[in-house]
Amino acid sequence: MSRRVVCLRHGQTLWNVEKRFQGHSDIPLDETGVAQAARAASLLAALRPSMIVSSDLQRAFDTASALARVTGLSVSVDKDLRERGGGEWEGLTREQISTGWPREFADWEAPGGETVADVADRVSSAIRRWADRLDTDGLLVVASHGAALRLGIAKLMNLPQEIWPALGGLGNCSWSVLEEGRKGWRLMEHNAGTLPEPVHSDDSPEVTQE
Repeated sequence: MSRRVVCLRHGQTLWNVEKRFQGHSDIPLDETGVAQAARAASLLAALRPSMIVSSDLQRAFDTASALARVTGLSVSVDKDLRERGGGEWEGLTREQISTGWPREFADWEAPGGETVADVADRVSSAIRRWADRLDTDGLLVVASHGAALRLGIAKLMNLPQEIWPALGGLGNCSWSVLEEGRKGWRLMEHNAGTLPEPVHSDDSPEVTQE
């Protein structure tokens, strides 16, 4: 048996629906998001997770807490699992961003925000840190955010940065599964848990299906 990590994106928020950049803004789940978290919890509980860790932002923590209630596990919190910081873009819609910062929008680099490389480093390091606490056959559930998880997964798999956009975005309360092999982490499932649907997140437009 190998150690596994389930990377679970949080449920829907009002800002997701409005296509606003959330970043580090602490936006709660909406009614749909609460229902999504409950559904995901009922499915992921069947995997018998060993440990749950969450971003410190409410939307991720409440998603993790739904699984904790079903499994009886507690939720550990790690600030390094936060979403990519959006700087001056937080709270703005994609339309507002593309109009106000056309050059930065094309590169998806927010003024005052985090770079993709920095996010990939902090999220992948956090996942490794918690996975190292697992037994050989343990399962860790990481509740985090769309861009943060995609970038962290890409880094964990040692993919060259120029091909990170080839890894698509995660829908609300969808998840990806990583398994530790002899040559490192490998992706077993990606964006699982729902039928294909548009992805609304803080991630780059080129990796989401608008």
